[in-house]
This record gives sequence, C-alpha cells and structure tokens, in this order.
Amino acid sequence: MVQINLALQGGGAHGAFTWGVLDRLLEEPEVEFASISGTSAGALNGAALKSGLIAGGAQAARDNLDWLWDQIGALDDMALPGWMMPWLPAPSFVSKMVEYSPGYIMGDAMSRMMSPYAWGPLYSNPLEKIVDQFDFGRICAQSGPEFFVCATQVRDGKIRVFEGDEITTQAILASACLPTLFQAVEIYSPKTGRDEAYWDGGYTGNPALFPFFRPELPDDVLVVNINPLHREKLPVSPPEIQNRINEISFNSSLLRELRAIHFVQRLLEDGSIQPGSMKNVRIHMIADDDLMNELSVATKTLAVPTVLHQLKQAGRVAASRFLETHKADLGQRQSTDLQGMFG
Repeated sequence: MVQINLALQGGGAHGAFTWGVLDRLLEEPEVEFASISGTSAGALNGAALKSGLIAGGAQAARDNLDWLWDQIGALDDMALPGWMMPWLPAPSFVSKMVEYSPGYIMGDAMSRMMSPYAWGPLYSNPLEKIVDQFDFGRICAQSGPEFFVCATQVRDGKIRVFEGDEITTQAILASACLPTLFQAVEIYSPKTGRDEAYWDGGYTGNPALFPFFRPELPDDVLVVNINPLHREKLPVSPPEIQNRINEISFNSSLLRELRAIHFVQRLLEDGSIQPGSMKNVRIHMIADDDLMNELSVATKTLAVPTVLHQLKQAGRVAASRFLETHKADLGQRQSTDLQGMFG
C-alpha cells in the first residue's frame, strides 16, 4: 500500500478530466489517498471523493463522482452506449462550435460589460443547489483523507485554505467563484474577525500544495493538471488570447509552489540544508496537454455533456498511462522533471 496526496486543479467543466483520473485511480487497491487539496472544480471533485470514501469506500466514491457530474452535465439524459463514443464529435470540434456560436459570444460579452451584482434579487449561483446536496458530515469527518479547499480573499488578495468544519457549501462555492460570473461569497474569517468576500481559489492556489508539507503526511504529491502548462501556438484571436490569459493566471500559483519545491530539493541534494530540516516532496503529474490545447474557455464555462463524457474517458486513459509508467515510482522517487521545468 502506498499513500499519496492529491492536488486537484480547477478549470471549470474541464474538471471532468479529473473525474476520469479519480475513477481510474480508485480501481487501484494499492493506492491510498492521505489528503486532498482542491480548487474550484477540484474542490467539487475532492468533496465528492472524500464523501464517497467515508460512505462506502472506492466504489461509493466512484458512484458519488458520477452523481456529481451527472448533476453538472445531465449525463443521465445521454444514455450513450460505449460503441457510440468513436462517432461523437471530437471535443475540439464542439469547443469551436460553442466558442463561435452567437449565444456564447453574446453571453461572454455581457459578462465583461455587466456585473453579476446587476441582477439584484434575480441572481442565483447554479452550483449552490448541487453543493447543498453534499454530505458535509462526511466531508468534514476526521477519518479518511484530510481535505483542503482553496479560495482567494478579495480584500487582501491572499489565499485562504478551508479545512475540517470550515468546509461548507459557501466555502466550496467561494473556491469556484469566477468574479465575472458570480457574486463574491462572504464567509466569516477568524483572522480578521469579520465577514470576508472570496473569489475563485485559482488566482492564489490552483491548488495549494503547502498543506501537504505537514510532517504526518506522505512525501508524494500527485497533481492532476487540467490547465495546459505549454501552448506551442501563439494565440492571435480574441478568444484564444483570453483563454491563454486565463490558463497562465490559473497556473501561476502552482508553478510558484513547484519552483519552491524544486529549490528545496536542490538544497537537500547539495547538502546546503540537513535532511529532515525541510520536507522533501516528490511530485507526480497526470495531464493531457494535447487534448487541453484543443479546447478553450468555452468548454470550461459551459458543461457540454458530450465533452464531459469524453473528458472523463481521456482522464481514465491518462491515469492508466501514468500507472503503467510510474506506479512503481510512488513512494520511491519523483516522476515529474522539475529540473527540466525550471533548470
């Protein structure tokens, strides 16, 4: 049995890729999750994962994740048999269709010109009715993996990590609160002694890795990355430019933490600091940058059922590929080349 920490990125409806990754990892009885850090869609996935594990183990967690994404994308209405999957439009094709559709263009323009506060009493957060159905007794339980939810405090721009009984419907909504779409979520802060407004955690921790530095947690961190770190093609159209700005913004905090981890690894390797004085974290990563390069912000903000279903399958494939190549590395050595990334 090997224990790992899960770092689940946010990225809107592209979080269905993480659904597939988790679905595949839960089939591995030798892999156990010691803790979970999640932001936005990663927080939703993490909540469904922990609640299911507490309720009935791996199969209950898989069922709970299926329920979550059924709610988000109405996948029950599709009832697609497996043989139909090759005949579905490619996610990239659907992404372009949505991105250049008049309805999406109009909605995107409105979100830049109209504040979510302009809706007054008509405003509602569509995720709230889903998150309210979570079993927070299980999500906040001391048993099972530790769970951390990341959000950004609007007033000072700092990260807040919710854990234990602090995790509520409002905390998860705060973690997924894109300010152009949703009103800030207000939650009491014991540090300031007042209600504070929060936006999406992706701006400051996507997700936060520092909660994993606690000595009682294992050294291995598996990052499920759904925002491409690299795009070869220069973005030139307005949607492409906006999409890349979004990706860079939501990767910046993760890259800063990975650089800090790499710095500590170098200090330990050359003897500048004594072993045991700082945690020697081992980083692993599951991603499909080729697929994500074909998609856009359109399929992040609109949960297209066919795309969600295909993202799940892509996540399962990526997780299987990782396990085939790097399962033996877990608990032993790092599989992500941080030297190549930052050297």
